[in-house]
Amino acid sequence: MAAGSWGWGPVAAVLVLLAVLLSGARRLRRLTVAGGACADLRGRAGGVRVLLVTAHPDDEAMFFAPTVLGLGRAGARAAVLCCSAGNYYNQGEIRKKELEQSCLLLGIPASDVTVIDHRDLPDNPAVEWDTQLLAAFVLKHIEANNIHLVVTFDARGVSGHANHISLYAALRYLHSERKLPEGCRVLVLESVSIFRKYISFLDVPISYLLPSDALFILTEEETEQAKRAMRCHRSQLLWFRHIYMLFSRYMVINSLRLL
Repeated sequence: MAAGSWGWGPVAAVLVLLAVLLSGARRLRRLTVAGGACADLRGRAGGVRVLLVTAHPDDEAMFFAPTVLGLGRAGARAAVLCCSAGNYYNQGEIRKKELEQSCLLLGIPASDVTVIDHRDLPDNPAVEWDTQLLAAFVLKHIEANNIHLVVTFDARGVSGHANHISLYAALRYLHSERKLPEGCRVLVLESVSIFRKYISFLDVPISYLLPSDALFILTEEETEQAKRAMRCHRSQLLWFRHIYMLFSRYMVINSLRLL
């Protein structure tokens, strides 16, 4: 159906133009990190240590690349704690190497990448990990590395994967029980509707309009960098992952909320 005498063409063109213009913008809202010692990460992030807590090798590129690159742009030092080796198809050793290669492209050296390969934390979409066990691993890593900011999945885990959701449960537990070190904050990656998930940079205007505590939007060059990182996970590059890289907003945009 036509939209009056003008049709939908001009409307679509305006939306695309707006998204393209905004896709080069970057915004990081104010966070109180390390007890207020670093109130604005964008301007004074030299001493901020960030821990990205993921469930599987490839999560860091598939879901969190905008956050990792955005925080790196702001001067923060990021590390990755991957809570399984991704051994669902007995490819754990291969996937560990792929993870290190991907992280290197995202600016994280292998020395700052840790993989937990524990029999009670299996890579399995039907298994919810034990909250207490997982929380103990995460807290030990936070304390040992003087982490100021933790980033992980939200309660819906972006894709609904049980392992993703378990990470949120563990961080939520540590936060609500006040077990985190003083000044350590937690950001969780916002899960969005299936429509928004697969409209790529066209979600930029929507993400700007909706409230969030941190919003990272990649430039065209950074988006290509994120895709190169994802391509490091060669064992996982089935046909639908190539489609994901083309259309997922998580390759371009991350909106996050503080716990």
